[in-house]
This record gives sequence, structure tokens and C-alpha cells, in this order.
Amino acid sequence: MSAGALPPQPLCSSQALAEGGPAVVFEVRYQGQQQQAFAVRVAGQPRAYLNRCTHVAMEMDYPRGQFLDDSGQWLICAHHGAAYDAATGACAGGPCQGPLTSIELSEQGGQVYWHPQGALQPVEF
Repeated sequence: MSAGALPPQPLCSSQALAEGGPAVVFEVRYQGQQQQAFAVRVAGQPRAYLNRCTHVAMEMDYPRGQFLDDSGQWLICAHHGAAYDAATGACAGGPCQGPLTSIELSEQGGQVYWHPQGALQPVEF
């Protein structure tokens, strides 16, 4: 970790991210603005992304925390149907205009952490 870099931030327990289950939604600062992000478990691995469709910059979930299709392979924007690969965030179909912004996660001791870096920082209270 470089000087001034923030340590990994606790996100949730490992059990809270069930394979194919609802996402854990959390707040971050991205490029100086407070935004929503989400974490899901895909093929046993925790993955996280900003909750912003690349087609139209709006939150993708409706109802809250529901991103995955029934197969658990695709993240679907509830508004216009853009589809993203859940494991990579890559645009897979529909009107998306590139990949989702990914957030680095790690898992240790039954806890999932997200890693601040660059323009992606914790919300200050």
C-alpha cells in the first residue's frame, strides 16, 4: 500500500453474498460524487461494480439489489435491458456502451472488503 493510500474497506460478511442472490448495495465516492455500487457473487468469486449503466448513467437495479438474471451469468439493467457479463462487467448485449466500472474486492476470514483506488474512494461522513 502506498503512502496515503486507504486500507481495504469492510463491505459485508462472506455469507451475505450468496451465489445468484441479491446484491449488497453500498455507497462510494467516484470522481468526487457520491454514487451507489453493488457486489454480487459469481462462480464463487465476489465481484463489484458502480451501479451505473453505460447506456444511460442511471442506477440499474429495480427492485433495489436485483441485478442478476435467473442464470446468474448476466447483470441486467432494469430500465433498457443492457446486459453485462457478471464476472467481468463487459458489455454483452443491448444498448450498453462499454463495460461497467469495476471495484476491486478481496475476501478474507469470512469478510468481504472493497479497495479504494484512484477516483474511487469511501464516502466521508
